[in-house]
Amino acid sequence: MSASTQGLQVRTGSQALRSAVELLSSMRFAISLLTIICIASIIGTVLKQHEPAVNYANQFGPFWAELFLAVKLNAVYSAWWFLLILAFLVTSTSLCIARNTPKILADLKTYKENIRDQSLKAFHHRAGAGLDETPQAAADRIGRTLASGGWKVKLQQRSTPQGDGWMVAAKAGAANKIGYIAAHSAIVLVCVGGLLDGDLIVRAQMLFNGKTPYNGGGLIADVKPEHRLSERNPTFRGNLLVAEGTQSSTAILNQSDGILLQELPFAIELKKFIVEHYSTGMPKLFASEIVIHDKETGEKIPARVEVNHPARHRGIEIYQSSFDDGGSAVTLKSVPMNGASKAFEIQGTIGGSSQLTRGQGTGADKMTLEYTALRIINVENFSGNGAQGVDVRKVDLRESIDSRLGAANKTVTKKELRNVGPSITYKLRDAAGQAHEFHNYMLPVDMGDGAPVFLLGMRATPAESFRYLRVPADDQGEMTGFMRLSAALADPVLREQAVRRYAARATDPARPELAGQLSASALRAVALFAGAEPGRDGKTTGGLQAISDFMETNVPEAERARAGEVLIRILNGVLFELTQMSRERAGLKPLEPGEKTQAFMTQAVLALSDLPLYPAPMAFQLKDFTQVQASVFQVARAPGRNIVYLGCALLILGIFAMLYVRERRLWVWLAPQGAGTQATMALSSNRQTMDTDREFDMLKTKLIQP
Repeated sequence: MSASTQGLQVRTGSQALRSAVELLSSMRFAISLLTIICIASIIGTVLKQHEPAVNYANQFGPFWAELFLAVKLNAVYSAWWFLLILAFLVTSTSLCIARNTPKILADLKTYKENIRDQSLKAFHHRAGAGLDETPQAAADRIGRTLASGGWKVKLQQRSTPQGDGWMVAAKAGAANKIGYIAAHSAIVLVCVGGLLDGDLIVRAQMLFNGKTPYNGGGLIADVKPEHRLSERNPTFRGNLLVAEGTQSSTAILNQSDGILLQELPFAIELKKFIVEHYSTGMPKLFASEIVIHDKETGEKIPARVEVNHPARHRGIEIYQSSFDDGGSAVTLKSVPMNGASKAFEIQGTIGGSSQLTRGQGTGADKMTLEYTALRIINVENFSGNGAQGVDVRKVDLRESIDSRLGAANKTVTKKELRNVGPSITYKLRDAAGQAHEFHNYMLPVDMGDGAPVFLLGMRATPAESFRYLRVPADDQGEMTGFMRLSAALADPVLREQAVRRYAARATDPARPELAGQLSASALRAVALFAGAEPGRDGKTTGGLQAISDFMETNVPEAERARAGEVLIRILNGVLFELTQMSRERAGLKPLEPGEKTQAFMTQAVLALSDLPLYPAPMAFQLKDFTQVQASVFQVARAPGRNIVYLGCALLILGIFAMLYVRERRLWVWLAPQGAGTQATMALSSNRQTMDTDREFDMLKTKLIQP
């Protein structure tokens, strides 16, 4: 007996109803639904779920983003059509089981001993032989032999013209059909468990209890009851952020059009968050020391939550999901980028913001400083020549392949990993709402160029990578020396004094005409570099680009290389004099000529050249901080979990039974022939394999061959 792919045949009702019932209960319909669910699951795996709509628009464009949102591809597993398909699959598979199970159970009880002896000759595996014993004795012997081999045997006596004959009917491998029931029941259980643990119950409450997603801002305590789910909610899965020293009892359930708040029967207090790192800077352990405060009993239960080691209370699992900043306090020091602003300090909290005003009156520029993130550990890779730090968390596929392919003597360069200290990430937003994001390191970083530099990162959109301005650290390990030089470069009086000092040092006092010519060239070069004179297109660009544009316009191409070397030498000399003058005005000793001074000046020239490209009038350097950690927990009440586990177990057993267990039936007809017996043997199997051939040969030898 094989399971039918046809559906239930209803005898009454209209033709449309009978066709619908037959289709719904047919195996082909269930397989089609299962295929659609598999395709939808692939889409839900490839496409990030529950992302903000702007992320889809940035990645795929407006048209595809609207299409994804319209058909709920951004929330596949909670989409109405996905849940509807699951419901139809459960119904269809249940009807298939209901239709075929009685037939299977009935077939398991029968031995088919009434088969005609002539029919045995039509089987593929058949054999015949004469035996010296009587039919009854042969039947007893064959029955005992089969029973000892694990077969279930039934003997039937038949009357023939020659005397009483015996039919031996045996069967084995009945678990194959049990596997069909188990596998199909597993599909139903897994789908039911998925429906229970999915958004079906939450959506039902939104539909029937008037619950609506909340998409505003403000405090959680101010959210109205129509956006909150009861503690008795039978199933949910949400996130809970708890900062050190605080407690929370309200989880957030993300929806495609907002959030829902889930009240918990207990509060979680975070005593301490523990994170350990590998040498590469990657975290290797997240752990939270928590106290569970039961609202009903008032009991305080200490617990430890780690990744893959959740805590459990009142049927709710508490998982360690990730970690975040819990509102660290930071002190930032402003670094003027235009030489005109005054430095100041400002205090804030990660996740908060501060209002800044530049200028006075109605024309004052207003900006908002948003404190985004504080990172205490930044491990960078300084392998090779150390010219550039690499974020070790970045996966560079091409570099990985190149390092392992090529010549046989090629080896992978050993990484040199260093922790370069804390960093601060913030945004500066103007009055129009436009923002730039900045990422600045607290301490100077030795990049291998001879002079430690402060890395000031910037980017216009989150889709871009940070680009870094390298500001050299002075002899005190601060940016003050460079800022003094930048301010001096912006002062025309100091520029002119520095040019005169440079010309006096670089020319012979006996030839004052040379000093005048050199002063004119140097003053023009430093003015172009400072952005004090308009460039080729009338704009004041400044930096080395301004000098390059000037040479392309005024110097013949054949003489540009030599003229460029001369201008750069003059510029370096004037900037060195400006540096010395700025130190004198600050009451500091002049810099001593040497490799360190030369490295500082080289980095200073490059930083001054790039300074006009910095998109803000000031940068902010992390001066001090008080870190507050926060732990992100995932809290889940999943009544369908055990149902899914049972379904998975049944699915494994069912597939194993259907694939590796062969159903076999054996018949031996023993007819009287003179003083002996004529035996006719036949074997059937649901799969014709080489094992079936070998088993038949073995049975033929043991049962009917004399």
